[in-house]
Amino acid sequence: MGDETPRVPLVEEIKEKVLYETEASSDLDAKTDYPPAGANSIYSAILSRNEAVKDAKRLKTFLELRDKYVKKKVVFEDPLFPADDSSLFYSRKPSMKFEWKRPSEICENPQFIIDGANRTDICQGELGDCWLLAAIACLTLNEKLLYRVIPQDQSFTENYAGIFHFQFWRYGEWIDVIVDDRIPTCNNQLVFTKSFRENEFWSALLEKAYAKLHGSYEALKGGNTLEAMEDFTGGVTEFFELAEPPKELYSIMRKALERGSLMGCSIDVSAGGGFLIPSNADFLSVLFFQCDDVSKNGRIRLIRLRNPWGWVVWKGPWSPNSKEWSTISIADKENLKKQTVETSEFWMSFDDFKKYFTKLEMCNLTPDTLQGDERHSWTVSVHEGRWVRGSSAGGCRNFPDTFWTNPQYRLQLHEEDDDPEDGRVACTVVVALMQKGRRMQRHQGAKFLTIGFSIYEVMRGQDQHLQKDFFLYTASKAKCKTYINLREVTERFRLPPGEYVVIPTTFNPHKEGEFILRVFSEKQNTSDTNCVLFLACQPIVFVSDRARANKEIEHDGILGEKKKKPKVLSGCRHVHVRPCTQNMLCFSLERLLPQTDGTGKLNLQEFKHLWKKIKEWQIIFKRYDVDKSCTISSFEMRNAVNDAGFHLNKQLYDIIAMRYADERLNIDFDSYICCFVRLEGMFRAFNAFDKDGDGIIKLNVLEVKTHFSFFISNHSVQQLKSIHTDFSDNKNN
Repeated sequence: MGDETPRVPLVEEIKEKVLYETEASSDLDAKTDYPPAGANSIYSAILSRNEAVKDAKRLKTFLELRDKYVKKKVVFEDPLFPADDSSLFYSRKPSMKFEWKRPSEICENPQFIIDGANRTDICQGELGDCWLLAAIACLTLNEKLLYRVIPQDQSFTENYAGIFHFQFWRYGEWIDVIVDDRIPTCNNQLVFTKSFRENEFWSALLEKAYAKLHGSYEALKGGNTLEAMEDFTGGVTEFFELAEPPKELYSIMRKALERGSLMGCSIDVSAGGGFLIPSNADFLSVLFFQCDDVSKNGRIRLIRLRNPWGWVVWKGPWSPNSKEWSTISIADKENLKKQTVETSEFWMSFDDFKKYFTKLEMCNLTPDTLQGDERHSWTVSVHEGRWVRGSSAGGCRNFPDTFWTNPQYRLQLHEEDDDPEDGRVACTVVVALMQKGRRMQRHQGAKFLTIGFSIYEVMRGQDQHLQKDFFLYTASKAKCKTYINLREVTERFRLPPGEYVVIPTTFNPHKEGEFILRVFSEKQNTSDTNCVLFLACQPIVFVSDRARANKEIEHDGILGEKKKKPKVLSGCRHVHVRPCTQNMLCFSLERLLPQTDGTGKLNLQEFKHLWKKIKEWQIIFKRYDVDKSCTISSFEMRNAVNDAGFHLNKQLYDIIAMRYADERLNIDFDSYICCFVRLEGMFRAFNAFDKDGDGIIKLNVLEVKTHFSFFISNHSVQQLKSIHTDFSDNKNN
């Protein structure tokens, strides 16, 4: 037989697209993007959650607070969003003198909502948040969705105490944002969003609550309408370039309407061709759709559009009195007129829509958005994760050495679509990757990361974290069209039934951030969830028989006469092993001593066992120290830990990288040995307490201080609680 042809790594180039150059760059200053290795803030950073969410939960419920202040006959003042400049701007001082006033100080007879909330209640002020206002205008057309965001149990008359609340979807859960009714004014006029009625204030207070959610009013400058639509519904957004629409776009729109999805479109002013005249040169409002397959002999598909701002200037095909209306029957024409309820609605053909409009935006509703609604909803699974510098921030496929370290999620698809138009047996899925908290962190210099994802097909039952070689020689089954610096990247796919792995990443490696990954499918799967987080965990078996362990150590002859004892240099508390190029691999004995019984001493047998372990760990270290620099990459630490028999949860790998890697993302031998000793000591202690082998232990405060103090010296008790499942998972899985 001839020689086997060597495998050639696949080249799979990923493209990057950067939007909003002035506001969204993928590169952040290292000093603000991530703290230095070893800093005290690293653990709080990795475990942090959106501050606005914590603030909201820290307050009592709205009703409790309102009743409290009503009883005291005083008005509420929000301590978490004060009426001062800190709630307005973070990058500059106000250009005008602001006065924060309550509605009763601005006008007579203030009202929360007058005759229902509608588009005329939304007039833009001095803040550049037209994207938010367009989403609010769209929301007013769906009363059920509107009053999910704006609870109706509040007014300026009954039980008034200067306190209001609004509900937003925030990274997988609905939260209640409470605000007082002090609003920024200048010369007794509202500066930001207002209603055309001078005594109506729901839109101004909604804007304030949304500003509080993100830290300030300035944080709302510049954005995407879909971002706000998502926060108002909890849905998943899709974005279509109509210059290159998918073949099944009409079917996608029809199914979306059946689900109650919100849809809108926009038009590039330069490409309008005079058919649609916008109200200003920079922004055109989002329009609504309704697809109707009614026309003469069903040969023309018409779409009904509605402008939430109320004006229509359409001069193209199917405009009023145009010749196209003569091509359909009188009965169809009368039927279409009956469906056109408002003067802001108009019709055009589906082909003309694709020709004249530039973008289609869609917000698909999740099952919890319209509870009790009979419309068909998506099946959705949600997973939160993070990219950690030096551990799980591996970048896109353009960086094969680190790409494999990114978080990995398994996707199981077993039921195909009911009505495939192309005849293929496939499952429709929508994958949405959203980065968390970046808008709120703007005052710290944070900008949207450039993000995206890839999908790989795997063998059924493959439940291990995929390694570097898999991605070198396996092409992706699907991926996002481009990496882009938006809050969320969403793509729709039709995949054959099977098992897949979804890899969410930033474009460049070493970019830290939190994310939420959602996968929507049209059909229910046989598994409990569509996505299962890979936890490559196996139980660690430690030698508990000290006598047997000692015999094994003596048999190895580490301290036998034929082998030299480790040399401890005079005046130095470092142990040196074999030289590495011109340096020596050394580690601090002082850092290891407290890891045993807390006495700071090792007896002979303990030293024998420790020395044996160190020799084994040294071999592993040299295996990954390819350049003989006496350091290994923090990304390779995952493999080194696995080779040593420790199979940890992702969070522990992240903590190891942040705790032991230097600013160049390398781990020296001293830190490497210290880490392994800590791991061994922790699991030995855990297994000693786990008498029944169920992977769960209970400790009192004294036992924690006695047996785990070496571990929690760099962790708070709360952080220890948050990762206790890592050890139990390690035992159970």
